[in-house]
Formats: sequence, structure tokens, C-alpha cells
Amino acid sequence: MTTATEDEARRIAEILVNQRKAACVNIVPRVNSLFWWEGKLDSAQESLLIIKARSSKLKEITELVKKTHSYEVPEIIALPIIGGSEDYLRRLKGSQ
Repeated sequence: MTTATEDEARRIAEILVNQRKAACVNIVPRVNSLFWWEGKLDSAQESLLIIKARSSKLKEITELVKKTHSYEVPEIIALPIIGGSEDYLRRLKGSQ
């Protein structure tokens, strides 16, 4: 997910982690995004959130983001985890 500002990214991340909807959220400030919006190529400097959560939390996360995000259409996508450190994956499961 991207946000307009780093402050917005931190606010959303804190809500997600405090409410245990996400085990961890990484915030990557100042990413440059290029996209089509209202029929023209646009660009923006945004903050990127990488939200680590169980798939069972996706609906709750989506609802929360739609209520709190400043964008009309926030980027909400889910990517499958196809592998990784078993220790880390166990920790993720235990954090929510």
C-alpha cells in the first residue's frame, strides 16, 4: 500500500499493529510512483507500506484502510507467501 505522506503511513501502520490486524508493517518513505489517473500519466512521491498479515485478516485490513486512508482508491493488494524462513513464518503467525 502507498500513502501520500510518511505521517499517514505511520498512523495506519500503528493502527494495524496495535489492533493486531498485522504482525508487522514496514514503512519505506519517499518512493516515486508513476501511474495513470483520470486519463493521464501522473507521478507522486509516496510512502510504501509492506503489511505482513495472515490472509484471514485481509477483509478487516481492507475495511480499516478504506475508512482511514486519504486516497479515493487506496492500493490494497495481497501477495501469497510461497516460502521463507520457518522461524520467521512461525513468529508471524504467533503475532496476530
